[in-house]
Amino acid sequence: MTQTEAASQAGHLARQLDALQRQISTIIKGKPAQILDCVACLIAGGHLLIEDLPGVGKTTLAHTLSVCLGLRFSRVQFTSDLMPSDLLGVSVYEREQGRFAFHPGPVFAQVLLADEINRAGPKTQSALLEAMEEQQVSVDGQTHALPLPFFVIATQNPSEQLGTYPLPESQLDRFLMRISLGYPDERAERELLMGEDSRDAIKALRPVMTPAELLAAQAAVRRVHAAPPLLDYLQALLAATRSGQWFIDGLSPRAGLGVLRAARARALLDQRDYVSPDDMQAILPQTIAHRLRPKAGAGRGAREQVRAMIEAVPLP
Repeated sequence: MTQTEAASQAGHLARQLDALQRQISTIIKGKPAQILDCVACLIAGGHLLIEDLPGVGKTTLAHTLSVCLGLRFSRVQFTSDLMPSDLLGVSVYEREQGRFAFHPGPVFAQVLLADEINRAGPKTQSALLEAMEEQQVSVDGQTHALPLPFFVIATQNPSEQLGTYPLPESQLDRFLMRISLGYPDERAERELLMGEDSRDAIKALRPVMTPAELLAAQAAVRRVHAAPPLLDYLQALLAATRSGQWFIDGLSPRAGLGVLRAARARALLDQRDYVSPDDMQAILPQTIAHRLRPKAGAGRGAREQVRAMIEAVPLP
């Protein structure tokens, strides 16, 4: 590929990603930063956890993302009686064939919306681990590949609400990002009140990208350059989480790789082919705060503690 062709492809991808964010913003009003994080998470190949109060648009955002990306969508309402087989599928004996046949569950989609994931029991939550990490599921000793691309977009209500189970650390670690939408501002809320029903608006949307183009965007993310000083900075941040000064336990190497992927995606969305420290700082709270527990007596939540740590770690 010539330099001119490469520049043309990069320009086309930049226009697609910009159009994707603009189309999502027609449904999710007044939340450009959260939309940017969502798109960065998906083109980085990560799974997304949206935590907030009921009714602020978590499910609408997940459905909008799937439609705008032209992906096959499946929604599962997680409840306390949901079983792993309800999610993954089940092998059923077919008398005519004289054998067991696998009937795939709703996880066999390109976007799985795990709605209110923390209302299901730990056993069902854990059933997602293999799917999220390896894009496959194992049922009755047989392994079944999931379609690509494959994303889990999970929503959860605040843990203090009735009927919720805290997500285990191993589950939280599979999510590249955790974001919160929050209440809309006054102008955005007025637009919501005066506009059409969001379900009708979503039906009118057309895909901005195809699944193949999304896979190409993910490949472009992997090509974004991270210079040695930037990697030094990332390692300094990882070391700070493990120092015992800020958090009970530090970040794993897998988390460090996730941070780098997210920073590369953020750089690509900013139409750059290299990662800057600003990219790293911009994605760090939503990428690592859900994996960390502040030390007792810190007097701050995990996100605030992450921001304090960023201020303390010198820039390269």
